[in-house]
Amino acid sequence: MSHEAINQQDANHLAASQGAVSQRGVSQEVKVYKVWDRPTRLFHWINLGLVMVLIFIGMVMLFKGDIGISGLEAKIGLKKLHVWVGYLFAINLSIRLIWGVIGSHSARLSQFLPDLKGLSRYKAKLAKGGSPQYLHHNPMGRLAIFAMMLLLVTIMLTGLVRAGTDIYYPPFGGAVSDYIAQPGVEGASIKPYDDTGVDGKKVAILKPYKSLAGKVHLYSVYLLILMIVLHIAGVIVAEIKHQPGLVSAMISGNKPLTGPAEDE
Repeated sequence: MSHEAINQQDANHLAASQGAVSQRGVSQEVKVYKVWDRPTRLFHWINLGLVMVLIFIGMVMLFKGDIGISGLEAKIGLKKLHVWVGYLFAINLSIRLIWGVIGSHSARLSQFLPDLKGLSRYKAKLAKGGSPQYLHHNPMGRLAIFAMMLLLVTIMLTGLVRAGTDIYYPPFGGAVSDYIAQPGVEGASIKPYDDTGVDGKKVAILKPYKSLAGKVHLYSVYLLILMIVLHIAGVIVAEIKHQPGLVSAMISGNKPLTGPAEDE
């Protein structure tokens, strides 16, 4: 059977195969579509891995005393490790945001902007026992992805601020160390958690902003953890009850639909 084009604007929306399944006693045609492209899928799994590593290092930093880690050298070492992994996270996220502007239709940032009208229709169909099918994220998924992307960007920006103010790492570290250095002292000579050559008054001026960035960073991570848990739970429910193939689609890019696509 020949492939069927479902979206002339995007070659990724070509039907890859067709078949038939029986659901609730009714024979339904199955079509498998190419949806999320390889860069999008790579970002998803790389981002997941880096976020898990960052959360782990962050928890070690928060509870280092309870697990027997002490000393200034260990504290700075953990921060440096956290920052270097954070750079990989920031690069991956930045590439995804750029790809969301110039990439394929399925990768566009617009694909996970909240759709409140669609969300109402989706809930109404679920309430009636239906299983609406979507090429991309369903309206609940779009809302979750949008929230997580906002949190990821917030975490990235506040993390870079703390990298600059804590251990004077790029992109803000040079400007910070130059600002807090005493007259006649080279900013590059300033060392983390060392008051030598540091202007205490300027440090005091920066402290509230540094503290705010740290709090926003930490609580954004807590919210992200909650969103990840809810997202996984939502995917499991949708995979089992409404639209099988969601997880495999993020691995292979092939997504089966047992009915017309609501977002076609």
